[in-house]
This record gives sequence, structure tokens and C-alpha cells, in this order.
Amino acid sequence: MPATSVLALSDTHRDLWWGAVIGGFVVVLAVAALLTILVLLVRTIDRRVVEIRDSLAQAATNTADTALIAETATRVEAVLAEGLEHHLFLGRVLGKVRS
Repeated sequence: MPATSVLALSDTHRDLWWGAVIGGFVVVLAVAALLTILVLLVRTIDRRVVEIRDSLAQAATNTADTALIAETATRVEAVLAEGLEHHLFLGRVLGKVRS
């Protein structure tokens, strides 16, 4: 057996190996770019999910007291009716004072 053995590649084999190395490097770069895009999209989705959750919580808070709307309307009607009575009373009193 010889002490040293040298493997010699033909020019074609050497070009094929460099093509495989360069091709692998391109694939690694493409996968890294796609994973970066995926991570950015997931972060955007997470941020928007939080915004939507907060908006829905605010909507729930805003509509929690809708049962009071009918009671408020009833009381506003009562205040308006009392104001009308005062208006009519003052109209009658002022009519008597002017005559």
C-alpha cells in the first residue's frame, strides 16, 4: 500500500461539486429568507390579534351598561314632561300678570 493516496477529480467532477456547494448555499439562503418572512408575519399576526382582543374587550365594556338606556330614556322623558308643565304654568301666570 502506498503511504499517501491522492484522489484526483476530473474538471467535470470538480465543477459538479462546486455547483452542488453553490446550490446548497443558495437553498440555505432561500430557507433563511423564507423563515425570516414567516417570523415577521407571525409577529404581525400576534400583534394584530392583541389589538383585536383589546378592541373586543373595549366593545364589551362599552355595551355592558346598555340595560340602563331604557331607564335613562324614561327619566329624560319625565324631566321633559316636568319642564313642559313648568312652561305651561309660567305661561298661565305671565298671562295673568300682563293682563
